[in-house]
Amino acid sequence: MKKYDIVILTEDRYDGIEPKDSNEEDILTEDTLIQKSLEKLGLKVFRTSWSNPNFDWTTTRAAFFSTTWDYFDRYAEFSKWLEDIKSKTLLINPYETIKWNLDKHYLNELETVGINVPITIFTEVGEEINLNQLFLKSGWEEAVLKPAISGAGRHTYRINKDNLNDYENIFSELIQNESMMLQEFQENVITKGEVAYMVMGNKFTHAILKKATKGDFRVQDDFGGTVELYNASQKEIDFALNTVTKCGKETIYARVDVIYDNNNELAVTELELIEPELWFRFKNSAADDLAKEVIKFLD
Repeated sequence: MKKYDIVILTEDRYDGIEPKDSNEEDILTEDTLIQKSLEKLGLKVFRTSWSNPNFDWTTTRAAFFSTTWDYFDRYAEFSKWLEDIKSKTLLINPYETIKWNLDKHYLNELETVGINVPITIFTEVGEEINLNQLFLKSGWEEAVLKPAISGAGRHTYRINKDNLNDYENIFSELIQNESMMLQEFQENVITKGEVAYMVMGNKFTHAILKKATKGDFRVQDDFGGTVELYNASQKEIDFALNTVTKCGKETIYARVDVIYDNNNELAVTELELIEPELWFRFKNSAADDLAKEVIKFLD
């Protein structure tokens, strides 16, 4: 018998916290909601940081990725830990799904199976190219630059022909160590926002509209973005569900981030299969739906 059925994974900053602000309150609320849903089904649940040096990962049946929001800042360490833990316990989502989803090159794979995504140009580590050359290659008037492995708006820049020289140095530095991606700027991000569709198993549960604050384009609340419950159309729900199905990976939960692109067509900006915020506080029953999927996975 294992000591725990599920360990909910967070990061050092949020392990054992007494909330000091609304962000930390939301984090604790989200993890508490899924913990209570799992415990209602009779599971023994514990919460700790993925990098807790004192935790024995063989003592839990599974580890559930929740608020591990520093993995992209500690990627080498996280990757080593992931390779070690996969032989000690089950991972939710599964290891192969997580590995595939860590790097946004997966957008190319989604496109090959017929999912609409914004056109993306990837530049690889050490590639000898600059932003001026990238812009000439793209033909775009405006674009967004960001790392292929990232989150929370890390090194995400809105670039046009007038300001791109301001970013040449940072691009040159970043490309020495990590793959970068350039996407044409999507105007509807400003006007309509981005919608996150939550899928537990193969069931859509709820959607959240994320909008940037005035004067910004980044929808993350780290930059003042707002969130609210969104009444999704059946067309939008079907698009999100089709994305999860066609990605070809086993998913216990998924979040599909979608915009209307510059052609006013639905397009996937990200498919979040590791540590996505799932906004259970907007729909508590979704945590119960996820807990049921976890039970199926453990059985």
